[in-house]
Amino acid sequence: MARETLLVVDDEPNILKTLGDILSDEGYRVETARSAGEGIRKVEEDAPEVVFLDVWLGSDDGLALLSAIREKFPQTQVIVMSGHGTIETAVRAIKNGAFDYVEKPFSMDKVLITVQNALRQRSLEEENQSLRRMVERNYQIIGESRVIRELLGAIERAGPTNGWVLIQGENGTGKELVAREIHRLSPRKDRAFVDINCAAIPENLIESELFGYEKGAFTGALTQKKGKFEVASGGTLFLDEIGDMSLPVQAKVLRVLQEKKFQRVGGNRDVTVDVRVIAASNKDLEDLIRKREFRDDLFYRLNVIPITVPPLRERPEDIPLLLHHFINDLVEHEGLKPKQFSEEAARLLCQYSWPGNVRELRNLIERLLIMVAEPVIDLAAIERMLGSRMVSSGAEEILSLRDAREGFEREYIQDVLQKCGGNMTRASEVLRVDRTSLYRKLKTGPSEEAHAEEGG
Repeated sequence: MARETLLVVDDEPNILKTLGDILSDEGYRVETARSAGEGIRKVEEDAPEVVFLDVWLGSDDGLALLSAIREKFPQTQVIVMSGHGTIETAVRAIKNGAFDYVEKPFSMDKVLITVQNALRQRSLEEENQSLRRMVERNYQIIGESRVIRELLGAIERAGPTNGWVLIQGENGTGKELVAREIHRLSPRKDRAFVDINCAAIPENLIESELFGYEKGAFTGALTQKKGKFEVASGGTLFLDEIGDMSLPVQAKVLRVLQEKKFQRVGGNRDVTVDVRVIAASNKDLEDLIRKREFRDDLFYRLNVIPITVPPLRERPEDIPLLLHHFINDLVEHEGLKPKQFSEEAARLLCQYSWPGNVRELRNLIERLLIMVAEPVIDLAAIERMLGSRMVSSGAEEILSLRDAREGFEREYIQDVLQKCGGNMTRASEVLRVDRTSLYRKLKTGPSEEAHAEEGG
């Protein structure tokens, strides 16, 4: 296992030796430097995990070196040390980005504990960066079509501003992806992105979710709880499916947007927040306004930057890219075996109307990777999976009641099988269907199944 590298920067040889011996005895690889210039050169050459830095380096300013290290190598943890320690010096060092501050003469225990804490902090920051990169990869917008290029252009213009955004589009088109990309490009990118699905929370709970509540505000409120607005302060609040929000809650949200303050449920003290709001809806909000189901003043307040996300049927040329992306993602993160689509199968997917949009496409690909045993997914496999939903020419077919029932039945079986981890025996137990019959229902199309049943 590689040893962590620590750098000690001090103009006193005795300090370099003493501290170097302490750290070396604990198994660390120790480098030393006697000036600011030598110190920054050693940081560039050795990339130490932790730097011990004296604030008094003869004619050099240790705090200036601290700022230079933190600017060029933000993951390097710097521990400032001084024999003339004052509270003012310690505060300045921490404000300039130092992890901690130790005084001379050293306490061995203090030094070692501080190093361990600094290494732990560095590890947490690296893990955080890794998770952030993973999240950004999972939420990237895939496509090269004209409508996607226009969408990305709108996002690039909206992101660096603080303007509120209203995203509209059908279910499954990727409205949350758009919201997250706007946040990533904004000055608030290092602060929280908080999302809430207004349609998924009961009306009697939505107010406490948004604004929080005080201890004792209602039965079960045993402690104070911050709401989404408060948690998102300094960052971005994503109000998904805002068209499902009741009129009374709309009025309270509008007031927060106007005044930038609110009171928690059961409280009487104003809470001030600084939040960028991005809202989204799959409904026609202007139609809801005409029906008096949505406030026009809230609509105009949110609709500073309107963005519409196109449905998948308007960008079929992006489907091959999405296939490649989803296959790689499912192989990497779900452990599924990689497969290819035949030309006929891929062509058929480009002709399908995709009422569930990108979300439906991803779910279908996952199901195909699980259910199809062969390395190549062919046309027949696509038709079996889509069943009654498949259209060959882009026009909807009118199905017989039997075909519609069988299509639903097959889709339901596939969903249950997926939840059972692909275990056919377990799925047959859950569905209370004979395993052989279950296998036949999955492998045969509607007409084949009917023939098999009629022929015995």
